[in-house]
Amino acid sequence: MPYETGARVRLTRDVQVTADETAARNGLPGPLYLAEGLAGVVTGLTQEAGGAAQDQLADFDQRFRDSRFEPHAARFIGELRQQLVRQGGFDAEVGARIKYRVRFENGFVLSGVEEDWLTGS
Repeated sequence: MPYETGARVRLTRDVQVTADETAARNGLPGPLYLAEGLAGVVTGLTQEAGGAAQDQLADFDQRFRDSRFEPHAARFIGELRQQLVRQGGFDAEVGARIKYRVRFENGFVLSGVEEDWLTGS
């Protein structure tokens, strides 16, 4: 059930706020989570394309984002990326999902909250 801007919601699970475990590898405290049951207000929403191709494109970009290649290799990698983009055009509506921006009672504002992570309150 989509939530409108201004709707009061609660988390249905613990949600990780920090992206990865790099802090733990550096000897700092581990990932930060918002606890299940924390209440907040929806302050915005976006509909994002989903599906397998979208996930593949994100993985592709992460792997090659900071790399430097010879011109012919860069062109080849660009063509591969375009194939993923074209494939994403076919399945974008199938996996489309709504993500929310929520301001929680503790002051945290979190974007990209999935609909199944929330329940009305």
